[in-house]
Amino acid sequence: MRICVIGLGSMGKRRIRLLKIKNPELEIIGIDNNIERAKSVSIEYAINYASALSNISEKPDCAFVCTSPQFHAPIIQECLESNLHVFSEINLIDDKYDKNIRLAEQKGKVLFLSSTPLYKEEMQIIENKVKQNGKPCAYQYHVGQYLPDWHPWDNLENFFVSNKQTNGCRELLAIELPWIQHTFGKICAVNTEKTKLTDLKLDFPDTYLVQVRHSNGTIGNLTVDVVSRHAVRKLEIFNEDIYIRWDGTPESLYEKDIETGVLQQIPAGKYLHEKGYSESINEYAYMKEIEEFFDVIKGKEPLYSFEEDKEILKVIDSIEDGATA
Repeated sequence: MRICVIGLGSMGKRRIRLLKIKNPELEIIGIDNNIERAKSVSIEYAINYASALSNISEKPDCAFVCTSPQFHAPIIQECLESNLHVFSEINLIDDKYDKNIRLAEQKGKVLFLSSTPLYKEEMQIIENKVKQNGKPCAYQYHVGQYLPDWHPWDNLENFFVSNKQTNGCRELLAIELPWIQHTFGKICAVNTEKTKLTDLKLDFPDTYLVQVRHSNGTIGNLTVDVVSRHAVRKLEIFNEDIYIRWDGTPESLYEKDIETGVLQQIPAGKYLHEKGYSESINEYAYMKEIEEFFDVIKGKEPLYSFEEDKEILKVIDSIEDGATA
């Protein structure tokens, strides 16, 4: 199979690295309009490179779109028009969603959207336990990390998470809300408090406190920020029959045995970590969603879709507007 990876920043390089781990025989072509970056990545990973999809002599079978989110829509459209299956990183804006969904259907091609937490074993275990419990519950969840620490090797002003349209808080919400909705049920209402706590030159709030209500009666308090000087993912879920705690890593998942009163660790699978990232970044889930993409090409139903993401982005818009939805 011939694969092109479009956009050779941190996510593009991660996808290339994991694709090569999955199958060293894959033919991978890196595409980036920054030709020096493209050359550097081609040397680092021993792959071919081009400055644009139109410059590739032999057509690929599929494309991984890994540029900054604001550029995804026209690239996805070009890939579909070239009869390629498409794997897209999260988009953060629903530009051309309807058009590209229709185009994928017309071309008979897969349009696949990344939603990495859905492939984390911890989140799958939590979802199963919450659904087995079968009763409304409550949760508290804090996700945060100081924005300049996300990619300390990059100039923050040139990093899409400092752009109001694709800002860091919005990205965290787009990462977390899909698995939250899959686990606790459809989000039917949000109520938001937001503020700015840093001196960073950002034209958007850096901290959100969100009250979430789900259609089954579950309620949650969600804190999302780009302020915390310690990268944090802390979750507690509870009702009278369940207590689950998770601190962002496979070994930090615990459940209380209600009968004995003992807090017990739940074994939670494999861990694949790349040096330089927060310990909460488990690349095993990134690998699993790559495998899911290839399974969907073979006919499997996807865990997450552009149609569902369009609804999640509407929820995020409500959160950012500070409105009760």
